[in-house]
Amino acid sequence: MSEMEPTPKPALPPAIILCEPQLGENIGMVARAMANFGLSDLRIVNPRDDWPSEKARAAASRADHVIDAARVFDRVEDAVADLQMLFATTARNRDIPKPVVGPDEAAAEAVSYGATDLATGYMFGRERWGLNNDEVALANKIVTLPVDPTYASLNIAQAVLVCAYEWRRTATAGALPFTLEDQEGEPASQEAIQRMFDHLEGALDARGFFRPVEKKPVTVRRLRNIFQKADLTDNEVRILRGVIASFEKYPPKPRGE
Repeated sequence: MSEMEPTPKPALPPAIILCEPQLGENIGMVARAMANFGLSDLRIVNPRDDWPSEKARAAASRADHVIDAARVFDRVEDAVADLQMLFATTARNRDIPKPVVGPDEAAAEAVSYGATDLATGYMFGRERWGLNNDEVALANKIVTLPVDPTYASLNIAQAVLVCAYEWRRTATAGALPFTLEDQEGEPASQEAIQRMFDHLEGALDARGFFRPVEKKPVTVRRLRNIFQKADLTDNEVRILRGVIASFEKYPPKPRGE
């Protein structure tokens, strides 16, 4: 027996840094967006409202683990001191020569750094006017979203949501939390489908379905194609066999009734 390959280590999630947020409700919505996509390291620099904030907790919609673990800092420099890759998010052109990337490129870099346990973070500014130039200067790169330039303003939680979504999509290779593909069992074998179709063809023959008779071969091929395209499972074939059997129990009505 060959050795099983080790499970890939998940990438270290990035931190979310909020610079001087004004409203507890916005912090709560940020926490909710973070929890949606598996982020939990929330760092708050000089929140205007008191902290801890019950308004933030209420708006977090049960993302209590993010709220409870949130750390408050007096200075941005302290909030980002341990990070080895820092992205500053802004929708405005800055007179600071830095690489500018989109949220997908930033996510790819954050995942790459996190895969080797290097700490990353996204920094977000105030609700009314975002980050100042001194804060942007602390970052390695600028992240900007592909918004319509005539209306580039985003709620802070919306901006966090986009960046968190892109990070998780990249970190999990787009894996969805569930699928319905396996809910009805294994794919049906060709033998099972053929038997089901023979059953159907016989039942339709008994009902006089194939009229005129000379067109039966074409109709049979078309019906068979319908079922082949359906990618039926074992359970679905059994259900169809039950449907066919149910109308076999009743004698066909004379034509015209």
